[in-house]
Amino acid sequence: MDFKSILAISVICVLGAISPGPSLAVVIKNTIQGGRKQGVLTGIGHGLGLGMYAFISVMGLSSLITDNKQLFTMLQIMGSFFLIYIAGKMILNQADKHQIKIDKEETTKGFFEGFMISFFNPKVLMFFTAVFSQFMADDLTLKDKILMASVAGAIDITWYVLVAIVLAGTKLLNTLKSNSNYFDKITGYTLLFIGIFMLLKQFIDL
Repeated sequence: MDFKSILAISVICVLGAISPGPSLAVVIKNTIQGGRKQGVLTGIGHGLGLGMYAFISVMGLSSLITDNKQLFTMLQIMGSFFLIYIAGKMILNQADKHQIKIDKEETTKGFFEGFMISFFNPKVLMFFTAVFSQFMADDLTLKDKILMASVAGAIDITWYVLVAIVLAGTKLLNTLKSNSNYFDKITGYTLLFIGIFMLLKQFIDL
């Protein structure tokens, strides 16, 4: 695979990664609640989940999911419920902002939430199928395919880890922490709206 193709894939993946959405909200939320470490692990978890779909897509296995309407719909419904679950926790969060506890369980939670946000979003698979299809060729080797998937996952991890690192320790984070209850409520209701909308859409389409 030539450099121009890798560059083109990278640009597309960067644009996809930096677009705001539930993933960014969860990374910021975990950075506020658990600091840099929890935010970074959330980004790593998200990137690994996305990289998994990228690998499935480039290996030509995407049809096993996208052509199976029941499986595809089930993953989307589970993703909707997961968003609603996170939203509920944020809306009902009554923790004292001065007593944020950072422990192994909390940082693990960050990784888990980041991974699951990706895993329960099969539309990511459709995105990579559409993108990678433009660069598939008969002479594409296994090494090339692994490289394509790795680039996608690495870019996603880099972006969200960078967000967590840059945000942590800044005045902006301190401001968000001091107003964490308001931030949690606003983000929580936004995620709740997205989750309910996605859920209703699935039932309407059934």
